[in-house]
Amino acid sequence: MASDFAADVERERRRYADGEARLPGISDRDERQRQLTRMGNAATGAGLALLMDGAGSDAAEWFARAADRYRESFADAPPGSWGRPIGAVKARLLADDTAGAERDARWALEVGAADSDSPIGRYAACLALLVLGRDDEAHEAARSIEDRDDFPWDVASALSAIAAADGPAYEAAVVHVLDSFETRDAYLEDVAVADTVLVLQALAERRGVGSPLRSSLLPSER
Repeated sequence: MASDFAADVERERRRYADGEARLPGISDRDERQRQLTRMGNAATGAGLALLMDGAGSDAAEWFARAADRYRESFADAPPGSWGRPIGAVKARLLADDTAGAERDARWALEVGAADSDSPIGRYAACLALLVLGRDDEAHEAARSIEDRDDFPWDVASALSAIAAADGPAYEAAVVHVLDSFETRDAYLEDVAVADTVLVLQALAERRGVGSPLRSSLLPSER
C-alpha cells in the first residue's frame, strides 16, 4: 500500500532531478542561483515528505542536499536573501545534523545575518545563535522582531522563549504557530507539514522545554 506522502516524495524528486539536469546549461548567474534555490526547495519538500513517512535516514539525505543547494545559491543571490541561510540551517536541524547545523549557523553569521535590519535577517541570526548555544544573543535577536508587524509574532515569541528556556511561554507560542499551519492552504512545495514547528521543537528540546504536540502536519512521534 502506498504511503500518504509517496506522491509528494516522487514529485519532489522529479523536480530536483529536472533542476539538476538543467543546471549545467545555465550560464546566467542570476538564473543559476534561482535554479539552485528551486532545487533546495524541492529537496526540502522530499525530506519533509519522507520524514512524515518515518523514513528518517532518507529524509536526512534530502535535507543535506537542500542545505547544500541553498548555500550554493547565496553567492549570486540579491542582497538580503536571508531565506537561503534560514533554509540551510532549518534543513540541518530537520536532518538532526548537529555538526552541519553549527557549520551553517556560523556561515549565516559570517555573511552578516546578525547585522541585518530586516526581520528575516534577524530571524536567520536568531536561528543561528540558538544552534550555536549563544542564547543571550538569540534572545535579543528574537525580541527585536517580536513586536514587528512584518514578522509572525508567534514565531518570534517561540524563539524568545526557547532562548530564555521558558517552557510555559514556549508552549503558548508554539501552539499558535502550529495553529497557523493548520489553518493555511499553502505549504512549502505543497507538502502539508508544519516545518517551522519541527524546527522550533528541535531547538526547544535541546533546552528541555519542548512541548508535546499532535497534528496531522507533524510526524507521529512529535
